[in-house]
Amino acid sequence: MDKADRAIRRIVIVGGGTAGWMTAASLANTLGTNCRIDLIESDAIGIVGVGEATIPPIKLFNHALGIDENAFLKASKGTFKLGIEFVDWTRLGQRYFHPFGQFGAEFDAVPLYQYWLRERARGDDTPLQDYAMAWVAARNNKFAPPLTDRQRIQSTYDYAYHFDAGLYAQFLRSYAEPRGVRRTEGKVVDVSLRAEDGFIERVKLDDGTVIEGDLFIDCSGFRGLLIEDALHAGYENWQHWLPCDRAVAVGSAHGDGALTPYTRSTAHQAGWQWRIPLQHRMGNGHVYCSQFSSDDEATTVLLANLEGEPLGTPRPLRFTTGRRKAFWSRNCIAIGLSAGFMEPLESTSIHLIQSAITRLLALFPDRHCEPLLAQEYNRITGQEYERVRDFLILHYKAIKRDDAPLWRYTAAMEIPATLQYKIDQFRSSGRIVAEALELFQNPNWLAVLIGQEVWPQHYSALVDLRSTVDAPRLLASLRRVSEEAGAALPDHAHYIARHCRAG
Repeated sequence: MDKADRAIRRIVIVGGGTAGWMTAASLANTLGTNCRIDLIESDAIGIVGVGEATIPPIKLFNHALGIDENAFLKASKGTFKLGIEFVDWTRLGQRYFHPFGQFGAEFDAVPLYQYWLRERARGDDTPLQDYAMAWVAARNNKFAPPLTDRQRIQSTYDYAYHFDAGLYAQFLRSYAEPRGVRRTEGKVVDVSLRAEDGFIERVKLDDGTVIEGDLFIDCSGFRGLLIEDALHAGYENWQHWLPCDRAVAVGSAHGDGALTPYTRSTAHQAGWQWRIPLQHRMGNGHVYCSQFSSDDEATTVLLANLEGEPLGTPRPLRFTTGRRKAFWSRNCIAIGLSAGFMEPLESTSIHLIQSAITRLLALFPDRHCEPLLAQEYNRITGQEYERVRDFLILHYKAIKRDDAPLWRYTAAMEIPATLQYKIDQFRSSGRIVAEALELFQNPNWLAVLIGQEVWPQHYSALVDLRSTVDAPRLLASLRRVSEEAGAALPDHAHYIARHCRAG
């Protein structure tokens, strides 16, 4: 067989929603008309729709497709996100902010936060987050894109988006279909495997339509119609570390407050509640552990903590945190919820779709789907899921609350050795040992560790040897400059009204 005969000519994506249409749009943009792309989607099957908050790498995905930011935000009724505010996660009544970007501007080879730890030991009670431009802007409901001049304090923060996931999928569909993606309405009722190697050969729809393919992408959600039902990839359950297994979600009208440029996560007795501001509504959901709360109790908590009137009936969702044992099996790759589920505590769901697509393109196969490609894809993807898992577990493990059974359980539970090592290193002298390829880098770990009071016993030994560095003066100067820069930024709602207000 010559090389031309080995090329993949037909890709079948089973499932639409955010995962399906992100995959379709990216493949169409990369492959052009050299490969037929079919997407099978049923209007009768609802989408989860909890992935309305994102993290900064989403900008890279949209940019790669040539998508205009303002047009996308208009279409998806989106807003901007400078980070996440955590309420009652440390103790009742306490808050902290996980900012996008860095803390202050480094003024020495020794990291700024090590000097902050020393000044704190000397009695300075300035919160670390006050040095983050993202928080300075967020707490005042300000927003503008960061500057590119690295000498300016306005270059030290980053941002992402809040948007309606259903509208984002529609926006990507309008991008993908003119580029050749063919959408077929229907439900898959049968999957045919080749006898000689177990590869998927074709799928059959409920109306009798048969669609053949060389490569199949499973975007069918929790069920894993291809990767699990047909190929039996297996699932690794992480519920003993991330015990929340249900959610209830509802949109609500905006309250009387400002249009905040950040997500909020509020811990409750048996879980936590998200608050995601969009242009046309507020997105709300209560993620909870069914061992400690009934569905009715969870719904009552959700509705009691809305800022405006609910815009419909709360929708229930059940899930098991974890991942597939194999994300790529034979000629099938699972992307999105079919690959695994991480609760939306740090807004990683859409990013895991994005990184899966990027990885697929980097390891794109021919029709033989060489096993070494799948092995490498599974290795890297597995590591990514585990590192995200550890970051999420940190929030539960480091909680200081003991007023409810869930929090007593998570505070006492054994955690993965990889996470325990990081906590031990930080508790010793503030060392952060995140690896280079981790999604969450030093500032992210620092925000949660300090925010949830995982205090180091000592600061870096180098700090006291840097006698020529006037840290108190430099830290005070950074606070002053950040406050001045933050005050000069436009109001978040006004920025949206000027640049990307939805029709």
